[in-house]
Amino acid sequence: MRESRVARLATASRSGQPLVVPICYVYDGECFYSAIDRKPKRVPLEQLKRVRHIRDNPHVCLIIDEYDEDWSQLRYAIVQARAEILWEGDERQRAIALLRQKYPQYQKMDLTGCPVIKIVPRKITHWSMSDPQWMTV
Repeated sequence: MRESRVARLATASRSGQPLVVPICYVYDGECFYSAIDRKPKRVPLEQLKRVRHIRDNPHVCLIIDEYDEDWSQLRYAIVQARAEILWEGDERQRAIALLRQKYPQYQKMDLTGCPVIKIVPRKITHWSMSDPQWMTV
């Protein structure tokens, strides 16, 4: 879970309309963090659907998986969680520092004012046909 490069974050609106987006993330052993960076967006950051969904309905799901044409190598983790948006503070700064360590692209990117999604796991389910211990937390 620490080394995977991308995950999928599922959110839902107050009425239950789902949204799934790919995210870059970091896991510190307790929580997952993902920055909402300044890559081109159609709306301001605070109006993104994932931000509105988390504000209205903090229940989220994170999927971390690895696909291989050799299906005996397939594996995944499903993280049922609660999320919140960090707009400022020490925890947000620490999360950005961790993201910059994992992703060189973030080292060059201005993340000033960018929110961070904090994902607090409630339940983690994982499966692997070939390596039952693949999910290191």
